Amino acid sequence: MTFKQKYTILLILAGLSALAPFSIDMYLPAFPAIAKGLHTDIAQVTLSLTSYFIGISIGQLFYGPVIDKFGRKKPLLFGLFLFIAASIGCALAPSIYWLITMRVVLALGGCVGMVVSRAVVRDLFPVSEIAKIFSILMLIVGVAPILAPSIGGWVLAALGWRSIFYVLTLIGCILVASVYFYLPESKKETTTEPLNFKNSIRDYKIVLFDKAFVFYAFAGSIAMAGMFAYISGSPFAFMKYFGLTETQYGWIFGTNAMGYIAGSQLNRLLLKRMTSLQIISLAGGILCIVALSMISLLQLQLFTPGLLILHIFTFLFCLGILVPNSTAMALAPFTENAGSASALIGFLQMVCGAILSVVVSALHDGTLLPMVSGMALAGVSAFVIILRLNMTVKKGKITTEPIAIPVENKKL
Repeated sequence: MTFKQKYTILLILAGLSALAPFSIDMYLPAFPAIAKGLHTDIAQVTLSLTSYFIGISIGQLFYGPVIDKFGRKKPLLFGLFLFIAASIGCALAPSIYWLITMRVVLALGGCVGMVVSRAVVRDLFPVSEIAKIFSILMLIVGVAPILAPSIGGWVLAALGWRSIFYVLTLIGCILVASVYFYLPESKKETTTEPLNFKNSIRDYKIVLFDKAFVFYAFAGSIAMAGMFAYISGSPFAFMKYFGLTETQYGWIFGTNAMGYIAGSQLNRLLLKRMTSLQIISLAGGILCIVALSMISLLQLQLFTPGLLILHIFTFLFCLGILVPNSTAMALAPFTENAGSASALIGFLQMVCGAILSVVVSALHDGTLLPMVSGMALAGVSAFVIILRLNMTVKKGKITTEPIAIPVENKKL
């Protein structure tokens, strides 16, 4: 693989991974306009966001066995065409119920990019390079939450809210062309067995019975849930509790997102001197310290906007270091079932994040307690899992060598 081919592939994979953040964040500034245009209220429009998260969670589980059976490109192109059709459906929505339904379909199509991009990285690159590759992808993916709301706001002001979904349609078309012409097929279609529910469940059981996958996937997913708690609680925390303006909140959100990106890029340097497990342990330890500090400041009522921003920035910075390594190590044991493993990682991240996000919203009491407690719970819990992981590795019960599933086991 030449240098040009490598970075062309990485750019395409980054675009596929960023499809979901763009689909979420681009239309957020249009909520009031959508509510007015469809003669409803913002609470109903918010359900279109909830429906998207449901679709993206379920969809990833569907695509895992599919891309292991039929290869990466055919399911990917199918999902992208579904995404394009759903984007047009959202743009033409005559009612809020139609929009909510189309957002589910949009998620079912768009989430294929997340699953396939992780699986392709596992297919094309050696285990020793996977964490570095994920760090490169996160540089581009991390920019999406920063740019998407601004782009959505510009499109909204110039052309109206429906045009936002036409922009998503255009992005989908560009990705289809890029995948078709420039993304190589990294896994041939399997013809030895049919794709059915029984075989899919078997593949997921194989993944879940691997100790390395369970430890690394849950450590990363639970840590990521802290970011969902922050996203859910930060609008109230900064704009209502501290009384900052929407513009100021936008700058704060972008600054914290830069922390996530900076952490992912520092990770590339750390990997030259440390193993992924050492890096995960270091990042997990700092996450735990940040979590305990946040709880202490909350109890002492010493939080200021600056202190809160500093803690959130550090939290996301550590996530940028931890997540590429936890994802890489969770995928490392698999050669045959990389698609199913990738799907389960995405599913766990979304489910853990959604649960903590709902808890933060449900416990809203007019203070910083729900958001801070949610982030702290994620940080401490992830660190506890990482401690158990280190103990298990020292006992020799975990191997990170790639495993191939014997043919006779596939026919059970």
